Amino acid sequence: MKVETVRRPVILVVDDDDRNRRLLEALLIPAGYEVIMAADGGDAVERALADCPDVILMDVMMPRMNGFEATRRIKMDPDARIVPVVMVTSLDAVSDRVQAMESGADDFLTKPVDKSELLARVRTLVKVKAYSDHLRNYQRELEAEVERKTRQLSNALSNLKSSSLNTIFRLSRTAEFKDEDTGAHIQRMSHSSAAMARGLGLPETVVDRILYAAPLHDIGKVGIPDRILLKPGKLDPDEWEIMKRHTIIGARILEGDSSGILRLGEVIALNHHERWDGKGYPNGKAGRSIPLAARIVSVADVFDALLSRRPYKEPFSVDKSLEIIREWRGLNFDPAVVDVFFSVLDEIMDIRDSFRDEECHGLSCVDDAG
Repeated sequence: MKVETVRRPVILVVDDDDRNRRLLEALLIPAGYEVIMAADGGDAVERALADCPDVILMDVMMPRMNGFEATRRIKMDPDARIVPVVMVTSLDAVSDRVQAMESGADDFLTKPVDKSELLARVRTLVKVKAYSDHLRNYQRELEAEVERKTRQLSNALSNLKSSSLNTIFRLSRTAEFKDEDTGAHIQRMSHSSAAMARGLGLPETVVDRILYAAPLHDIGKVGIPDRILLKPGKLDPDEWEIMKRHTIIGARILEGDSSGILRLGEVIALNHHERWDGKGYPNGKAGRSIPLAARIVSVADVFDALLSRRPYKEPFSVDKSLEIIREWRGLNFDPAVVDVFFSVLDEIMDIRDSFRDEECHGLSCVDDAG
């Protein structure tokens, strides 16, 4: 049967006088302590940091570095600072004791040292150190457990967010599938909207909400008759009035949620066809009265639509599409949003490559559009 070895508490004895060190050693070893020694303050700091003893018996008057300075340096170390330091000195002036306390000393012993007092002080401080070690280890274990749980929750949240976004994309396509050849349009425009929101310096939580809510922008198309939605030509005035109602229909579908993704989706659905100059629909809002999320989605939606085939148009080239975005700066679009659009254009083009329409047959939709 294996017998576990009980660790003996380690006492660091610091004194420039070898006789004093040996005397303290002779008193401590029979009491069950392991003793290590240092002959001056500099050596004491090195031993304390290297061996992390349970108690330090520190002389004050020593060459090279006195006990006050050695104690101060030991207490600066995050690991060694919990080691109790007992100043063993013949100094008895109040100022000396104040200086010792200011340096970080935990207790005092007066030379010549009384054996009973020495062992009583050491025994008490060893218990203090053991309790400090227990608390520190418990804290580290607790921090590790919190970190592990946080990592698990973060992974779970990430999986939930990914699943939720996928669900939103799929639901949003109920409207998009009524509109021929849109393919991955909702994915491209939502990720582009998020890139622009991030470029504007919006908080990451807001960026995420826009990413999730942007796919719902055209959900109201489910209420538009196919004869209008799929008409391969220009709509007449009556048809156009019906088409414009998809913004109101979308907002009504999403209304009733006081906060969160659906509330933002409602705002975007209702306002993404408003124009900066006030000539948009359904309410003719202008400038900053249009919610920022809708202003962002508007640019992302139009740019992707310009590059995509629709029942009423062939895709424009990249250069032509960018020219139109520039021309509509300050008319259809918020100038600040257009500026950030161009600042993140490389990212937006990468997004287009990542979410390609099936008609591209493995090639970039940007290439086909160009």
